[in-house]
Amino acid sequence: MVQDEGLAEPDKLLDIRALTVALPPEADRPHAVEDITLTLNRGEVLCIVGESGSGKSITAHAVMGLLPEPHVRIVGGEIGFEGQAITTLKPAAWRDLRGRRMGMIFQEPMTALNPVMRIGSQIDEVLSAHIKISSSERQKRVVELLDSVGLPDPAQLVDTYPFRLSGGQRQRVMIAAALALEPALLIADEPTTALDVTTQMQILHLIKDLQKKMDMGVLFITHDFGVVTEIADRVAVMQEGRIVEIGTLQQVLNDPQHDYTKRLIAAVPKLREEARSHENEKVVLSTRGVCKTFSQAGGIITQRRVVNAVKNVDLSIRAGETLGLVGESGSGKSTFARCLVRLVDPDSGEIWFANQNIVQLSARSLRRLRPRIQMIFQDPYASLNPRRKVGRIIAEGPIAQGTSRRTAMENGRELLLLVGLDPAVADRYPHEFSGGQRQRIGIARALALKPEVLIADEPVSALDVSVQAQILELLADLKERLNLALIFITHDLRVAAQVCDSIAVMRLGEIVEMGLKADVFRRPKHEYTRALLDAIPGKKLLLE
Repeated sequence: MVQDEGLAEPDKLLDIRALTVALPPEADRPHAVEDITLTLNRGEVLCIVGESGSGKSITAHAVMGLLPEPHVRIVGGEIGFEGQAITTLKPAAWRDLRGRRMGMIFQEPMTALNPVMRIGSQIDEVLSAHIKISSSERQKRVVELLDSVGLPDPAQLVDTYPFRLSGGQRQRVMIAAALALEPALLIADEPTTALDVTTQMQILHLIKDLQKKMDMGVLFITHDFGVVTEIADRVAVMQEGRIVEIGTLQQVLNDPQHDYTKRLIAAVPKLREEARSHENEKVVLSTRGVCKTFSQAGGIITQRRVVNAVKNVDLSIRAGETLGLVGESGSGKSTFARCLVRLVDPDSGEIWFANQNIVQLSARSLRRLRPRIQMIFQDPYASLNPRRKVGRIIAEGPIAQGTSRRTAMENGRELLLLVGLDPAVADRYPHEFSGGQRQRIGIARALALKPEVLIADEPVSALDVSVQAQILELLADLKERLNLALIFITHDLRVAAQVCDSIAVMRLGEIVEMGLKADVFRRPKHEYTRALLDAIPGKKLLLE
């Protein structure tokens, strides 16, 4: 067992000793967390790092008294908080402790916030549950909290519903709610995983600044060592419910002792400057002046809103090339990708493929070309039919194009092998696979029609770093073997640095910079590109 000595007793805020949490009998292992010992000190940020299933979130929920008992329960060890044993507290005592002395930021704020309550009311709920002050004083405090986390126009924002806010703004609301009563302990469970790099860096800086200002202890949970380098004082690495390594940030980062720690650090994407020249390859897809505008009708009070999602985009991609389309959410990347496959019709411009401007093609003519341009979607679970077995899912495209069912199913099994899965899994359903396995199935489905151009829309954004590395290696290998042109859409420049040959940076619907990968990363020309690069968590690891 890896021991955590922490600091002297008076400085200890959280003291976990030999904690063991049992899983239900049908689980893949008996314990979610097994015999872990660690401490968190006042004014310190302790990062717990590990992949999905390592026990990170279960540890956090155990500390907060939020385990789904009796199915998942503490069966050994103890948790001490501010010198008090808390594992045996009654529900009323837990409720008093949560919010008042402990706060938690959840990974997905849209599911943690009540969609039918205004955000001001949700923060007010925390205050009214724990302190006795007047309604006007609470309202004033809510506005102060929203202002403290950097939200614009907080006095107006209190009457806004969560769905009207961006992901970064919703996460700031969650932070405001968690800090409403100035807790001694803040637990942040993957609070930046789904955010753009610039928003992610803003949230990390906000948490760090508030932690220093309030002298809180922060338990920060993540799977990303890049994030760890930006915020941690100490690091605990978890694997399959056990702590395999613990130490200061510099100790763990510069001199990792455990093989699992070394693998996690190695999985952080690196800038690969070597790239095969594609100048002599034929251009397989090009666009000229592509535009797409969305409009929202106005009313008696509101004005008509027009969004220029894609503005005059010109680019081309050659056979065997990987072009990275990079930008924040709302930059127009996915809309442009959908224009390329005519899931969305552009308002103007030209898209040339197979010597044809596909913008002008009829639905029948377009159907003959569709197999040659395929797409991998961001969320493989949402894009895979849950009622179909994966073999049938992969075979559906070829069957629709006239291939016999038997041949399509046989080819589907071969594709499963190609993407690193056992062909026997063709008879299983999507819910029986992990996220990384589902993404491999999505890739197999895209390859089933033998495309010349593959568009990958944020294919690894929701995956652990090691699984992400496997998918990136798989895509790079398939691209070389099949000589595919790959358009890789991402908001994570670290990922683009690893897999792309050239980079196109998109902002507010426009391409603001384009060039070879090494030139864009080493010598960025546009201010927006430089801002994206500066916001990369663990930039030092990227450029090593």
